[in-house]
Amino acid sequence: MKKAVFLDLATIGPGDLSLLPFEDLPLSWVYYDSTPPEKLYNRIRGAEIIITNKCKLSADSLKHAPLLRYVCAAATGFNHIDVDAAYRKGIAVSNVRDYATPSVVQHVYALILSLSTRLMDYHSAIKDGAWQRSENFCLLDYPIEEVSGKTLGIIGYGTLGQAVAKVAPALGMEVLICQHLHSGAESGRLELEELLSTADIISLHLPLNEKTTRLIGEREISLMKPGSLLINTSRGGIVDEKALADALKLKHIGGAGIDVLAAEPPVDGSPLLEVNIPNLIITPHTAWASRQSRQRLVDQVADNIRSFLAGDIAYRVGQAL
Repeated sequence: MKKAVFLDLATIGPGDLSLLPFEDLPLSWVYYDSTPPEKLYNRIRGAEIIITNKCKLSADSLKHAPLLRYVCAAATGFNHIDVDAAYRKGIAVSNVRDYATPSVVQHVYALILSLSTRLMDYHSAIKDGAWQRSENFCLLDYPIEEVSGKTLGIIGYGTLGQAVAKVAPALGMEVLICQHLHSGAESGRLELEELLSTADIISLHLPLNEKTTRLIGEREISLMKPGSLLINTSRGGIVDEKALADALKLKHIGGAGIDVLAAEPPVDGSPLLEVNIPNLIITPHTAWASRQSRQRLVDQVADNIRSFLAGDIAYRVGQAL
């Protein structure tokens, strides 16, 4: 029976998912919660199938897996796998796609609404006793904004961007869509600079690559409307964290909801982790991570492996063999 290894199972949850889709496959499984670099070679030796979410598979490490024939990324991103080296060794590589859309959409609007209603500020005020000491029946220390009548600017109009845009009209919001950043203009869309200066709320839905790294920097943030909101549930490196922190401190923009940072986990800190930055909500890369989303990920990985065993490669990435 073929040996299959999941190198970093803990990255998809705390044990609340069903792994029966894996166990129903005709494979002999070994699961590791995490795999430090010094243990990688021994763990992949003898494996014919590997699942990895963030554990790196370099060209050198692939040399230590002579039986390996298939790698499935337990994520949409696959830059932790050297797909070119895999191609040269006859190893197929797949990823999973569109499994987290409902979870991300939900999170985007949770951030937008929390910032607009100053939910965290009022929650902290109650914990600090401010309402209890108030002379009035309600506490109005933090101005609340309605999203109805505002414009939502989407930068990155793929599956996630389109799904976020679809919800906006139900809240009375108009949607503005950014032009493709590096291709021809499309009718009805705004150039990046115009969108930044027009929209009341900006939501990012882009991959991180050489062209999008620090796409939203000091200049771009300066173009945003006073009081506007920036939401990033895509990748941390797209936003210049110091520029955003400075803009929030100066109250040039109204707030930011950030689910991703340039370094994760942020063991060396981040300008956005400084205390007392106003109207900033940071979540630890959890926009994708509803229980249902993570179960769909398991199901799709199992489907990918089933396809491979049947002689087909679903959601293949890199060069075709």
